Amino acid sequence: MSLQKIGFIGLGLIGGSIAKKLHALHPELTMIATAHHAETVAEAYKEHLIINNTPCELKDFADCDYIFLCTPTRKNIEYLQQLKDVISPDCIITDVGSVKTEIHREVIRLGLEANFIGGHPMAGSEKTGLSNASETLLENAYYIITPTTKSPSPAVEELTGLVRSLGAIPLVLGYEQHDYATAAISHLPHVIAYSLVNLVRESDDENEIMKTIAAGGFKDITRIASSSPVMWENICLSNQEQILKLLDNYIHTLEVMRTNIADADSPALLDAFTAAKDYRDSITITAKGALKNVYELYLDLIDETGGIATVATILASNNLSIKNIGIIHNREFEGGVLRLEMYDGESLALAVALLKKHHYTIYER
Repeated sequence: MSLQKIGFIGLGLIGGSIAKKLHALHPELTMIATAHHAETVAEAYKEHLIINNTPCELKDFADCDYIFLCTPTRKNIEYLQQLKDVISPDCIITDVGSVKTEIHREVIRLGLEANFIGGHPMAGSEKTGLSNASETLLENAYYIITPTTKSPSPAVEELTGLVRSLGAIPLVLGYEQHDYATAAISHLPHVIAYSLVNLVRESDDENEIMKTIAAGGFKDITRIASSSPVMWENICLSNQEQILKLLDNYIHTLEVMRTNIADADSPALLDAFTAAKDYRDSITITAKGALKNVYELYLDLIDETGGIATVATILASNNLSIKNIGIIHNREFEGGVLRLEMYDGESLALAVALLKKHHYTIYER
């Protein structure tokens, strides 16, 4: 790789994961960083990721080939303004924010189009911070690249290659196209999830019956509501235009659904549910989203002493580790009461086959 020095402004989950992978691939590469917490920089120094043990000043980024902006979207814009008079003429600034239009407009205003290529690694976790960063986090995740009209072609090609070396899948898009697409498949679902959770919270009685019996369907659709509230406040304000456009469309869809239910229009309801099912079933889930996949199964538990221990022993004797285990008191399935969560898809497939061999009834999600 021709790059000699890379700077990171912000070194949390995403920035830290990029730094760890780059260090593993190119241990000779010089990397520096600054972060909101000095402890983060010290931790990265101890891990030999960066050469500075205290937060860098912005002037220290003057000779960087690349600078990754890895702070919240609006904070990235503030740093962009400060870096304008610091960077070298050939430096490329990129970001990892999930909204691109706002920062691209600021790049144009600042006259930095030749020095900026937007980026959005579509990976993450409910856990945050450098301590949870991993050099494998971006593997098989889409990494959107949004060049400007003046981004040098060699620089775009180089960043695309760098992204591919991280194990991610590069996809070059226009920044407005990116924001409309992510508003539909990421931002709006989070708004819906948070709203649905609040609706249930406000509708529940004093005994919290809804919370008590909340089953898989509710938990699946609202799992992303466990994401960072601060981050999603930032995203909603940054991508306001596209989110509102799609939110209006969604409200119209709900109104149509309400009318169909009120009119007991069975054919319309069946058509809507069938079309949605067919489209959802056609989606291949390969990339890592904001929250990682859950590899879980449910099974009927044999009514005998030590039933759970028997299941655990069967799996352990075949070198399969259980990540989480629990009894489901509210049965969304006819008889499934024991929930097992495995560490990965391969372990899940092996566990399913093994338990079926032992005549357990399995319900996969």
